[in-house]
Formats: sequence, structure tokens, C-alpha cells
Amino acid sequence: MNRREALNWARRALFAQLNEDASLEGEILLKHVLKIDRTALFSSPDEDMTQAQLNELDKLIARRLEGEPSAYITGHKEFYGLDFVVDKRVLIPRPETEILVENAVSLTRSYKFTYIADIGTGCGCIAVSLSVKLIGACVYAVDVSRDAITVAKQNAARHGVKWINFLYGDLLQPLHEPVDIIVANLPYVKKSDLPVNGFEPVTALDGGEDGLDIIRKLIRQAPAKLNPYGCLLLEIGLGQAEAVELLLQKEYPSAKIQLFPDLAGIPRAAVMRLT
Repeated sequence: MNRREALNWARRALFAQLNEDASLEGEILLKHVLKIDRTALFSSPDEDMTQAQLNELDKLIARRLEGEPSAYITGHKEFYGLDFVVDKRVLIPRPETEILVENAVSLTRSYKFTYIADIGTGCGCIAVSLSVKLIGACVYAVDVSRDAITVAKQNAARHGVKWINFLYGDLLQPLHEPVDIIVANLPYVKKSDLPVNGFEPVTALDGGEDGLDIIRKLIRQAPAKLNPYGCLLLEIGLGQAEAVELLLQKEYPSAKIQLFPDLAGIPRAAVMRLT
């Protein structure tokens, strides 16, 4: 079996469960087995696979069909054009989180901000992406999980970022001085909606009964940790926009608040700027 045939086989095997995602997922698994990139895969589609490679691909397909995310199978996930190491100690980065990065970059450049805190850094995708994009910015990466900080440090090293300050602790407690921007992708899944026997760490998902317990706590803490004219950027879940906007208005009555949608038009980021 050559590479083209193996790719078609993987896609067919995954289609019944993954539908439209099967094409991409099959490609991801095959590239991982062959240890090549997309260009190499499609430039030599007629190259034969070894039996050992086919056996490994079969095992990876079985793991994927059992529900294990491909990012955990391969140990990698692309985010904001960068490759991040991920494992079961951290949440897998989502495309919608890039909205936070884009807004943080825009605000930093527009208002000449310097100090940024990424709260709940996880694998470090936000902190590292900002550090790569904003040379000279002082970035703090905070997490309550020491395992997550270990992974985030590994990703910082992968991308040659040496100026992130990693802090262990709960939300804003480890910050010793105010910052210009607080950006946070916190747990916001309702307890009743948490996956059963899921692969991702529950602590990175569980937002309490209404999904807003931790977001609510951060909003209350933020006034003491933001510089004048500072900004708070929050990722939010489906149906949470109105509640989060009300929480921000109550805590910051004179602030400017904006909601930003994902590609499906669903509000996924709330941005508050002090005025």
C-alpha cells in the first residue's frame, strides 16, 4: 500500500465517526506515522508504506475512534501559526482562542502597552504567541497547575521565547504589580455539560454550575491588577455573552466593552477597556 492508498484508507476508517473532519484527521495521523510534513506527503504519494508503518497507523486510527483527540495522539497542535506540544496535562488549544491573541496584539500596539498577563496559561499558547508577535513585551504566564506550567515552559523553549515570567498560583494572586492587559481563557463549561470520561483535564473545563464561577472571580479581582486604561480579555462560551457583559458592566460601569464573534458568528471573546 502506498501513501495515497493509506491516506484514503485512514479517511474511510474515520469518516463514520468524524464525518467532515475525517479528511484532515486522517492526514494528521498519517503525517505523524511517516514523520513528514504535508508537502512531503503529497509530493510523493506513490511511495510505498512499510508494514510497520501501516500497523502503527492502524493503532492510531483505533485510538482516535475511541475518542482520543488527535492532538494527544500526535503530541502536537497548531495555534496561531505555531506548533505547540500538548498532552493530557493541558487543554488542547482551540482556533477561537486566537481571537484573544489578535485583540491583545492590536491593543498592545495601539496603546503602546508593555505588561501582559496570561491567566490560566495551560500549554502556553497565548503567552508564547504574544511573546513571538510582540517583541519587547513583558508577558506573565500564570496557572494553578504546575504540570501546565511545565508544558508551557517547554513550548516557550521550542519557540525561542526566553522573556516569559511563569508564575504558579490561583488567577491574579501571583501578580505582584498591575499590568496593562489581562487575557484569560478560563474554564467556562457548565458542570452539567462536562464530558463523561473525557480526555482533557476537568479542571481546565469546569466553570461551575453556570460555567462562570471562575470568570466571575477573575472579574472581581481584576480592578486591583490593571493599570489605568488597562484591558481585560476573556474567552466565553456559547450563550454566555449577555451574562459576562452584565458582570463587566457591574464591575466597570464606565468601561468600554466589546464582544467579538468566531467564524460562526458566535460571541467568543469579551474585551473590556478602562476609560
